[in-house]
Amino acid sequence: MEVPVGFVAKLWIFLSFLPFFTLLLLLGLLKGLIICPVALAIIAVGNSAVVIGLWPAHVIWTYYCVTKSKRLGWILKILVLLSLPVLLILWPGVAIVGSILGGIGYGFFAPLIATFEAVGESVTEKWKHCFLDGCWSTLEDSCTVVRDFMDFCFHSYFSYMDELSEEVHENEIPMEIQLSMLPSGFLVAILAVPVDVPLITAIALWKSPYMLFHGWKRLLEDLIGREGPFLETVCVPFAGLAIFLWPLAVIGAVLAAFFSSIFLGLYGGVIVIEEGSLQMGLAYIVAVISLFDEYCNDLLYLREGSCFPRPRYRKNKNDINEIARRQSIEQDGSHSLNLVSEGSRTLKRAIQQYTPVQVWDWLFKSCEVNGKVLLHEGLINVEDVQECILKGNCKKLGVKLPAWSILQCLLKSSKSDSSGLVLSEHMELNPANFPRDRFFDWFLAPLLTMKEQIKGLKLEENEEAFLKKLVMVCKNNTPEEWEDTGFPSGDKVRVAQLQAVIRRLQGIVGSMSRLPTFRRRFKNLVKVLYVEAIQMGLSPPGDTGSSKSRFPHARRKSEEGSMQISTHERDGDIV
Repeated sequence: MEVPVGFVAKLWIFLSFLPFFTLLLLLGLLKGLIICPVALAIIAVGNSAVVIGLWPAHVIWTYYCVTKSKRLGWILKILVLLSLPVLLILWPGVAIVGSILGGIGYGFFAPLIATFEAVGESVTEKWKHCFLDGCWSTLEDSCTVVRDFMDFCFHSYFSYMDELSEEVHENEIPMEIQLSMLPSGFLVAILAVPVDVPLITAIALWKSPYMLFHGWKRLLEDLIGREGPFLETVCVPFAGLAIFLWPLAVIGAVLAAFFSSIFLGLYGGVIVIEEGSLQMGLAYIVAVISLFDEYCNDLLYLREGSCFPRPRYRKNKNDINEIARRQSIEQDGSHSLNLVSEGSRTLKRAIQQYTPVQVWDWLFKSCEVNGKVLLHEGLINVEDVQECILKGNCKKLGVKLPAWSILQCLLKSSKSDSSGLVLSEHMELNPANFPRDRFFDWFLAPLLTMKEQIKGLKLEENEEAFLKKLVMVCKNNTPEEWEDTGFPSGDKVRVAQLQAVIRRLQGIVGSMSRLPTFRRRFKNLVKVLYVEAIQMGLSPPGDTGSSKSRFPHARRKSEEGSMQISTHERDGDIV
């Protein structure tokens, strides 16, 4: 489909698409009304059963771990224990209500959006897909949501609590608060909520009409001129759906501002305790309004800055400079995104923005390829693979295998001229195409630091080979562990630096492993490795061969993806 040129052609396309869009919208709404109750029942009932069933265990284990923890000082520990009943009582209600709202939203909008996606240029048999897409897949994804939620409640939560109750290092100082600052912190929190919540909500409401009409204007321009987000796909019906749903996005933004303002106000109490000053907490109450207003202006491309005063609420000037630096980086990033959305085809193709999902897919594909390599080299035991599948104990394999894959990436990136991370020959993460996700930055920034540390150490090839092996076979807690391994370097300072990098890398992977989707995807990966081990004749001791039929799903998945994986290995697509 060619992009129309001229006013008459654009007007004709705009008028001719209305009946087509209306029929798709009615079909999508009908599918949403039919699928929504079933998806709602799956998500709401499943998540509610998980929450209610595990609530007694959560209560007991939370109190046990907080009481046992040496990472918390006595004053902070007493405050946490006193506040836990409120949080634990609210948790089931919040989770159930959130599951109901999420089930309604996902069950209704997923079939609706899938209906419009079915008319894309790359889709064949569009009429068939318009009726079928988004029906069964929505129900399957609803079951996946329940499974991921169960993994988080059953595995991730207990993992967080276990880490809280672990023994601390000798030089580690427990987190503590000054008892004398508690009254001031409570006072600021009580004052901030009635001040910040109405004002921040008022700012959001005041700017919502501009967001609504400016967004409609941009979407209509993109629809008629085939620019912006609809330039490459040339999918006019989907543009119409975006225009139709834009008011819901504006309402969602206002509601998000209201709920976030509550936590922004309560954070004033934290400022008092961190800075040890009541004056700084009061200054934060005023400053946070200015910060929110400036954030809205940057988001909507209005004038820079804010008309509200912004008193200083941090004693350390370095903190202020760091905040200003981050704001300037975010503004530069937002301006670059604005240029991309103006309809420049060249710039949009030049800057390919990666998403967290793409990086997540790379990690598991890399683990799959590297896992097979480690099986052949004997660095992964089939007993570890079987224990992960049958007993669900994936702590060892679930940390060391991803850490080994990421280390491969860091070693290759340190030898390149890239300012970011070289994931493959055709995929490179750099400051221009990093996913715009603050949660993703928590993992990415330390990896960039470790890349520079490895680059400064200037490892030799034999050191790299030993380093990859030691990641899998050693705990890497003390330099003495490497004395009998044959590591080429005898410099204990160098060894300690490398072990620190590995420990930090394993800590990052440990945090990743607590994400809801990690456990599900990693267990599917381990099943593929188990089939690979059986094909290699690496059955565990005492196995009579019946294990070949235990996981037929994993065998089918491995056979279906074997051609694609081997192609990636030949082309060097996986680091």
